[in-house]
Amino acid sequence: MDFPKQNIDALRGLIECEPRNVVVLSHTNPDGDALGSSLAWGEALRRQGHKVTCVVPNNYPYYLEWMTGIKDVVIYKSEESRVKAAVAEADLIFCLDFHSLTRLDAPLCEVVRTNTTATRVLVDHHLNPPQEFNLMFSYPESSSTSYLVYCLIEALWGTQSITATQAEVLYVGMMTDTGNFSFSTLTPDLYRAVAVLCETGINIPQLYNNVYNAFTEGRARLFGYTINRKMKLLRKGTVAHLSLTEAEMRRFWFQQGDSEGFVNYPLTIKKMRMSAMFTEHKDFIRVSLRSRGAVDVNLFAGRYFQGGGHKNAAGGKSFVSMEETIAHFERAVEEFAKEGHL
Repeated sequence: MDFPKQNIDALRGLIECEPRNVVVLSHTNPDGDALGSSLAWGEALRRQGHKVTCVVPNNYPYYLEWMTGIKDVVIYKSEESRVKAAVAEADLIFCLDFHSLTRLDAPLCEVVRTNTTATRVLVDHHLNPPQEFNLMFSYPESSSTSYLVYCLIEALWGTQSITATQAEVLYVGMMTDTGNFSFSTLTPDLYRAVAVLCETGINIPQLYNNVYNAFTEGRARLFGYTINRKMKLLRKGTVAHLSLTEAEMRRFWFQQGDSEGFVNYPLTIKKMRMSAMFTEHKDFIRVSLRSRGAVDVNLFAGRYFQGGGHKNAAGGKSFVSMEETIAHFERAVEEFAKEGHL
């Protein structure tokens, strides 16, 4: 990744100086990329002498609890006063793996916006970030934010500075945001980065097992129920949607992260072009969208569900009932298809 020299110089000026109070933020429902990029960047900043607090809005999935340093990540919903104090004292706020402060839970978003003196730096790979940051490393063509953090470390201090603990969490971020290197932007430079991480001695089969082979029985049964009972196909099997209510999730002892990846499964069907997953929460329904090829779910999410993301992976929210949400989706699919997008 070739960053503009003025941006690297500006970042160097911010972090290669006297110790500062730094907050590293990531998005609601943090995933492997959010946590991997935050943990690796936090370690790099601490080595520069800064006081770093890594913050996420809500809890992370149980199958990522093994990641080195994750116990130091502060969860806003659990430690609100601690997060408010850290943000209020921050000289620098790094926003990783989300393109807008609105991707945080509303209370945390407001907490961050009350600090008007801290310098805000964006490191992200989602489309169309608003101009609410002082310095931006926004690269939608990047496969993950963890890859961007790797490139920043390389540009600032060289790859020889990457420790084994950084390599582990960066690899997890790259692996999870590319479906174990099976989709997204897979470039020769990404694989060169993976080779550098391998040279630190990380155990890649173990990392894979830690992430993908560490689910509960409840999650396995929930997956079977969702695919068997809740998958509906539209438009001659080229579009699918799945849905889970809170009651259904409780039935299978749901834990944070248990439905992660379900939306991808319909795309294993040969002629499938688009998949949607609706999960019910207390105040809204979360909408996850995935697609193949030219089908632009970022456009779909923005138009119909106040959301966005990437061309082939996006999301949004619905504030009506599950039945109304599904009916709205089905009408939207027909409209989208008539315009030639499907």
